[in-house]
Amino acid sequence: MITWKNLDTLESYKALCATEKINLVEAMSGEAGAERVKTYTVPMGAGMDFNFASRPVDDKILSVLADFAKEQQLPEKFAALYNGEIINTGEKRRVLHHMCRGQLGDAVVADGVDKREFYLGEQARIAEFVNKVHNGEITNAKGEKFTTVCQIGIGGSDLGPRAIYLALENWAKVNNTLKMKAAFISNVDPDDAAGVLSTLDLSRSIFVLVSKSGTTLETLTNESFVKDALAKAGLDASRHMVAVTSETSPLAKSSDYLAAFFMDDYIGGRFSSSSGVGGCVLSLAFGPEVFADFLKGAAEADEIAKSADLLQNPAMLDALIGVYERNVLGYPTTAVLPYSQALSRFPAHLQQLDMESNGKSVNRFGEPVNYVTGPVIFGEPGTNGQHSFYQLLHQGTDIIPLQFVGFRKSQMDTDIVIQDSTSQQKLAANVAAQIVAFACGKQDDNLNKNFKGGRPSSIIIGEKLTPAAVGALLAHFENKVMFQGFSWNVNSFDQEGVQLGKVLAKKVLAHETDGALKVYSDLLGI
Repeated sequence: MITWKNLDTLESYKALCATEKINLVEAMSGEAGAERVKTYTVPMGAGMDFNFASRPVDDKILSVLADFAKEQQLPEKFAALYNGEIINTGEKRRVLHHMCRGQLGDAVVADGVDKREFYLGEQARIAEFVNKVHNGEITNAKGEKFTTVCQIGIGGSDLGPRAIYLALENWAKVNNTLKMKAAFISNVDPDDAAGVLSTLDLSRSIFVLVSKSGTTLETLTNESFVKDALAKAGLDASRHMVAVTSETSPLAKSSDYLAAFFMDDYIGGRFSSSSGVGGCVLSLAFGPEVFADFLKGAAEADEIAKSADLLQNPAMLDALIGVYERNVLGYPTTAVLPYSQALSRFPAHLQQLDMESNGKSVNRFGEPVNYVTGPVIFGEPGTNGQHSFYQLLHQGTDIIPLQFVGFRKSQMDTDIVIQDSTSQQKLAANVAAQIVAFACGKQDDNLNKNFKGGRPSSIIIGEKLTPAAVGALLAHFENKVMFQGFSWNVNSFDQEGVQLGKVLAKKVLAHETDGALKVYSDLLGI
């Protein structure tokens, strides 16, 4: 039987707080450090490994974390989730995004529908539509093929799909699978939509409108912006637009769209890249086969996340080390640092994934918690970040755990030898150097040049950033966030914190304001 407990009621958490902390500088120096790097590595799927040698743990701490996972029933709670129990207590919903990429457990029948078959059916419908677009069965009014796809959506309807598209754009060019260029409109700021539209050949562009409810203000505003631009260009918008929505939304059966593809309330926005939210735009861009490879990589990582053995479950291990860093060591922030320019928007996606999921101060039952929960997430690709905020990471007053991502080979296989090494080798050398520099530091009598070290990090290492690797990377962090939510006993699958601002914005637009809200509205010329 599963029981949901606050973190500070667990005996294993009390033991964790009492366990002797390690000296990371000593642990990562000399032969001891070399042995840690060789030993503290776990496969995470799609040929990628999670190496946690430079995190502030040792075998004793890992043993207590294993006890924590058992006492907090983390594997059982994951099983309850993928077997279709109502895990999203705030909205009384199941959480089924894993089913978009594989069947991890029992068949789940909800609302009289086999959900796995439903998700597979929508994937097949999208693939059929996409193939017709690519082979010219679906064209513009002049019979010309579409060359660009533009997604209109915000939050999870933009961040994940955009990050994945950028991650695979160059890979697709090299592998001759870039079928259509992709663009994205998300911000209600008119400069966003106008700027994107100014770069497109509207007559050969197809737009994917993503809104589960069909009522998202920013998305519908941008849809109207796009429709107006199409009309001014003398184009019939209904020949250029597709909807990804729920079957009950006002968009579902509208003649304004070439087609409508469906998701349901069991797929949360920030977890929706595996569904039609990502599937439609990414399949149009790269082809359904590439999207299928992405799903396969995610499914492989999901399968590994089922393991009850902490040291064979990288997502749970990453999560619990993060809980230890947050709740015992008191580190409030985590930086995500991919040493791959293709992952330039991946940290932005993880900001939403993590902070919208676990930025909670009440538990699953609406009761205040007496401990800190989700950290602040930020990041940029290396080596750019090294010339930006690494100064604070190395010598600032806060210790910020770091999550590196690196690859042995570049995506485009185009490189040059300069000063006896390639650009890719220089990139890899930088990430290796940073890990050791953060951990071990450098002593200097000049305190301005002294590095204390003891700054923890982990690295996910892969051969090359492929569709399967991107899928595994996404699933790893989704499952990490899930395991941390279970650990803190919060509901990671609702987002009440985004609602209040929306409500007040509607009051401003209706001129139903007073007090400070009215003054700010007046100052902004509303």
